Amino acid sequence: MKTLLSAAALALCCGGALAAEAPLATIAALDVPRYMGTWHEIAKFPNSFQRKCVAATTATYALQKDGKVQVVNRCQTAGGDMIEATAEARQVGAATSPKLQVRFAPAWLSFLPMVWADYWVLDIADGYQLAAVGEPRREYLWILARTPTVSPAAYEALVDRLTRQGFDTSQLVKTPAAKPAP
Repeated sequence: MKTLLSAAALALCCGGALAAEAPLATIAALDVPRYMGTWHEIAKFPNSFQRKCVAATTATYALQKDGKVQVVNRCQTAGGDMIEATAEARQVGAATSPKLQVRFAPAWLSFLPMVWADYWVLDIADGYQLAAVGEPRREYLWILARTPTVSPAAYEALVDRLTRQGFDTSQLVKTPAAKPAP
């Protein structure tokens, strides 16, 4: 009986260690100027800060003279209005690092580490036409494209790669390109 309990305890310990997620992998290098421009949200993990967004969600990135990136997020609400949030992003590490941090808080709070959120480019496909962005804990995920829609094959291939990265892709919710007229 002791042997059986010891074996069960060992299996639980080892199983837990094996189930632990591997560190999140990013793309090898990000060509920041090529990443600039408008991206359409194709799908995302639901989150509280986008709860008013129901369709036509975009993110527009513009490289600033100081090397930081201005981020303008727009989306359509259930009432049909467009809302907007402006942020600043900064690269973490080398000039080709795919790891960025983004801040929506006022600039005067930028010295506080907690106002910066990880924004890692995890996958980029089709010549910077389709991308996946997330963060190390795998709690947030966005699939972005240069166009409001992507082919089902390209979408499924990207979702498959994200699943292999340890994301629970069953949480993905597709974003409509525009809210239908009432």
